[in-house]
Amino acid sequence: MSDSDQPGLFEPADDAGEGITLAQYAERAYLDYAVSVVKGRALPDLSDGQKPVQRRILYAMQAMNLTAGAKPVKSARVVGDVLGKYHPHGDQAAYDALVRMAQAFSLRYPLIDGQGNFGSRDGDNAAAMRYTEARLTPIAQLLLDELDEGTVDFMPNYDGSQKEPKQLPARLPMVLLNGASGIAVGMATEIPSHNLREVTRAAVALLKKPGLSDDELLALMPGPDYPGGGQVITPAADIAQIYRTGRGSLKVRARWSFEEMARGQWQLVVTELPPGTSGQRVLEEIESLTNPTVRPGKKALTAEQQQNKARLLALLDAVRDESGKDAAVRLVFEPKTSKVDRDELVTVLLAHTSLETNASVNLVMVGNDGRPRQKPLREIFTEWLDFRFATVTRRSRHRLDKVLDRIHVLEGRMVVYLNVDEVIRTIRESDEPKPALMQAFKLSERQAEDILEMRLRQLARLEAFKIEQELKELRGKQTELEELLENPGSMRRLITREMEADAKKYGDDRRTLIEEAERAVLQVKVVDEPVTVIVSQKGWLRARQGHEHDRAMFSFKAGDDLYGAFECRTVDNLVAFGDNGRVYSVPVANLPSARGDGVPVTTLIDLEAGSRVDHMIAGAADGRWLVATRNGLGFTTRLGDMFTRRGGKQFVTLETGDGLLRPVPLFDGAERLAVLSGKGRLLVFGLDELKQLAGGGRGTQLMGLDAGEGIAQLVPIGAGGLRVVGIYRNREVEDILSGDALDAYVGKRARKGKQLQARPKQPLLSPVL
Repeated sequence: MSDSDQPGLFEPADDAGEGITLAQYAERAYLDYAVSVVKGRALPDLSDGQKPVQRRILYAMQAMNLTAGAKPVKSARVVGDVLGKYHPHGDQAAYDALVRMAQAFSLRYPLIDGQGNFGSRDGDNAAAMRYTEARLTPIAQLLLDELDEGTVDFMPNYDGSQKEPKQLPARLPMVLLNGASGIAVGMATEIPSHNLREVTRAAVALLKKPGLSDDELLALMPGPDYPGGGQVITPAADIAQIYRTGRGSLKVRARWSFEEMARGQWQLVVTELPPGTSGQRVLEEIESLTNPTVRPGKKALTAEQQQNKARLLALLDAVRDESGKDAAVRLVFEPKTSKVDRDELVTVLLAHTSLETNASVNLVMVGNDGRPRQKPLREIFTEWLDFRFATVTRRSRHRLDKVLDRIHVLEGRMVVYLNVDEVIRTIRESDEPKPALMQAFKLSERQAEDILEMRLRQLARLEAFKIEQELKELRGKQTELEELLENPGSMRRLITREMEADAKKYGDDRRTLIEEAERAVLQVKVVDEPVTVIVSQKGWLRARQGHEHDRAMFSFKAGDDLYGAFECRTVDNLVAFGDNGRVYSVPVANLPSARGDGVPVTTLIDLEAGSRVDHMIAGAADGRWLVATRNGLGFTTRLGDMFTRRGGKQFVTLETGDGLLRPVPLFDGAERLAVLSGKGRLLVFGLDELKQLAGGGRGTQLMGLDAGEGIAQLVPIGAGGLRVVGIYRNREVEDILSGDALDAYVGKRARKGKQLQARPKQPLLSPVL
């Protein structure tokens, strides 16, 4: 084919498949890359709990005979073997994986015994690989012991010169014991570690009784067991839900004690930290609280920063890190005086530092089918037990094949001892002794080859006795192995015994306490009084004592006007809605008084860059509100569901070109919702057709709209009906829609409704209370 006949890069593939479009090539290349990252680097395998680089490190160390009792070698030598034979990537990435496998604060059950500086939980890096040494730990044999018994498949390495295992024949579910974390393309994993004894008990119980309920399973394995200990304070019901779905977040806090000192003094000592938290991080957080810096874009410290600083300095005198060889974690907090309330000091520290934090759970892994997926706990156990059953079956079949081969060889040798003279004569007189032996004594090629390789000393009478004894033992093993392979019940009992023996050998006590407790929340004492929150159109806020004020008396800056006045109480909250769907809350008690113009809402919240505040509401936490968009999507929620910290949270999912309507309060007795479109169509339907979303979201379609048409008004109505007010013939008129007149507009949610028959051209709707 000449150059001119070749298809262009941007031309579609022809019938012969000689070319593809750039889009097809890019899609294929990116998918190949994504699969490579997901399965080749980021996610662990359910069978052995290892990522490829970890599996290759363990296999290489096993091949180098770096077992638990061996002399350790330089880590650089291990990394070199791993890179040269199995893992053609960067040396630092491989060494980082080796280091993590040796860190007792990273893995619940370290697989590598590291000699030298392997880093610390404070973020200190390990020494270079030329300085550190490594060998396997005893527990690593749970992954490697059965590797040469035909238990798993092997595959060629990257250049075809070596073979490497696709999985390791794990004797316990290591994916749960040590957990894993990683970020792939389009998915991530965060599997916490668990206690070996508890995981084994749960696996054995599920093996004996496949119909075991989730509650029974979690009674045996109630939750994570982190390397650094700590306390999980999440309720048991929430933990169970996380394990049922495979995703969620746990609240974990540090563990501490009070040490009594001389003359009535005392100090708070933290000895265990949550996962991902270090003593250095806690000290830095306390430093930022006691010596705050002005935030970007601000001219001075905020009221919140000043309040936190004053509160902490009134309670805490000094803090120091006494962690070392004698204590892995020991943070000492000295109170200002011995009269400081102990519980108050603990609450302040938990609320403002990482001594209490969230630990993510995302049980994503590569399953037995080779597909990465989020899995519930029961499915993880079930799939791993299937893998273990297959592994032990292959091991038993491999052992049986070796036993049968040995029996076959020994039976051939017995022919020699029964016919020594004839065998010797046949060998001496034959030009081709092997076929002659096979023909004369009906031997297989394997038996004949073995006889020809025998030494003369093996013809002694004692050797015959030894062969008879060995044959007897081997036939007993043959019976046992055949029983295992033919009887699934026997196989399950063997797996159970082996797991229980491993748990007895390698198991230890739980480190993390699982005990429900309330989150640490600083209670600010506020006098419960009636107050009116005044919000201007430009977002300025203030609070005026009492209710029923004359709104005409409110004054504003030039060019500004009233957005809304919300009658609530000082213990309530104000919620601001960003144009990107994020919500922010501010306690009403933090608002300035109405003597001045107030303060802009942007000084009280950390508004996301590039966004603005569209709407604000205020009220009690249990108040119900309707949140809707111009394109007709909406849901109901409680005001308390939108409470956040200063940084806010994403609450409303907005499509491109859509925007939020002003939230509508749902009064007691509201039964239906009236929706008026921009073209004057009215639809009335029951509020029970709306979703109540505590966590926010997209909502459901309220009304069918034409292209370019939006929602004009949303009005909840009760038994009194709907009021229609507007200007008709130069005077204000009012119509009441109730009974049959209102029923004419009743329909199902998401319908288009009917044209509103009203005298005013631009009516304003409101409920008749």
